[in-house]
Amino acid sequence: KGYIGAANIDTNSRLCMASSVAGHRRAFGTDTVPGTYEDLEEADLIVLVGSNLAWCHPVLHQRILAARKARGTRIVVIDPRRTASCDGADMHLALKAGTDAALFNGLLCAIHEAGAFDTDFLRNVTGLDAALSAAQRDRDSVTGLSQAQLAAFYRLWIGTRKVVTVYSQGVNQSSSGSDKVNAILNCHLATGRIGAPGSGPFSITGQPNAMGGREVGGLANMLACHLDIENADHRAAVHEFWDSPRMADAPGLKAVDLFRAAGDGRIKALWIIHTNPAVTMPEADAVTKAIADCDFVVVSDITAATDTARLADVLLPAAAWAEKEGTVTNSDRTISRQRAALPAPGEARPDWEILAEVGRRMGWREAFDYACPAEIFREHAALSGLAGALGRDFDISAKASLSDSEYMAMTPFRWPASATRNGGRFFADGRF
Repeated sequence: KGYIGAANIDTNSRLCMASSVAGHRRAFGTDTVPGTYEDLEEADLIVLVGSNLAWCHPVLHQRILAARKARGTRIVVIDPRRTASCDGADMHLALKAGTDAALFNGLLCAIHEAGAFDTDFLRNVTGLDAALSAAQRDRDSVTGLSQAQLAAFYRLWIGTRKVVTVYSQGVNQSSSGSDKVNAILNCHLATGRIGAPGSGPFSITGQPNAMGGREVGGLANMLACHLDIENADHRAAVHEFWDSPRMADAPGLKAVDLFRAAGDGRIKALWIIHTNPAVTMPEADAVTKAIADCDFVVVSDITAATDTARLADVLLPAAAWAEKEGTVTNSDRTISRQRAALPAPGEARPDWEILAEVGRRMGWREAFDYACPAEIFREHAALSGLAGALGRDFDISAKASLSDSEYMAMTPFRWPASATRNGGRFFADGRF
């Protein structure tokens, strides 16, 4: 998900190494099986960090267990708790909560002390000395693990060329998540274990189609197709493409801040679609009160029985997952057609129909005059061509001319898919 770009210095002054190649050029390597990604099957060591894969990603967990049975893949679980994922693991490191960054900073130091840096790969990387210096100030003494446990983990990681480090919400959503991810990435960068079959850092999300949500601009600081809301050239491209009279030029509020703004009256209306923030957000009691006190709350969902739906002024019956047509994107960038398996009950409608109808009622009849998901997909693919021309990796413009019937029959493909690029593996030669 994304790439290592300019150096990041976070609030705890841990520094992430960065590529020095101008323009963040993309590079593609060759997979063992053309057109497929089987890194979990090809890895000799899989490290799970902040992830109870057995419960939260059971399909991936079964793939890992099958690989272990077939070829002896080693599994390490790094988690303060003993979870179901530990049952099939070779090693469980029950570190002190919140010390993942210190653990991987210790690993970076151990890599250095073992003379295991990949000097050829590191010619493409800047910031190594600063990152190593920061890591040495914050190594393994605070993890709560014994020296024997640390030494065993470090030997295993350093001594295994094909390593996939899988991290999830226990890392990504922590208060020091940037530190933790930086520390993990640094170990892979230092050893050149990125972009190669059976090797690399792998962020797995907590929601299905999270990648697809990013592609269409589903974050407060993004435009569609991975374009930046604060970049004037990107805004101009989207403005012209959509013929939009006005566009935001600064990021909106992210989820936590959004509900705080609703709570203090800065936000007067909320439209909450297929999520239950009264339960799932941090400070849930404050979020519940913010929703209850907001002037106008609309909820689109498949049930009226959630804690959030009970607070709605207007409840819109929406089609459920198996009742909708569209596309989803996996974490390996594979876009797949989703086909409805069931008819939508009663007055339930797909989300695109609900949103388009509201857009038309607001006076934008031509802009929201969609008749089917294929039309929306074609527009999305065409816009992605502009993103590709602006240097973005997400470019599926080769799909912009699909007919309705071709869209309905579309088989899974991996982006980018343009006139000049087709799938491929990022970072394979160390250029980012």
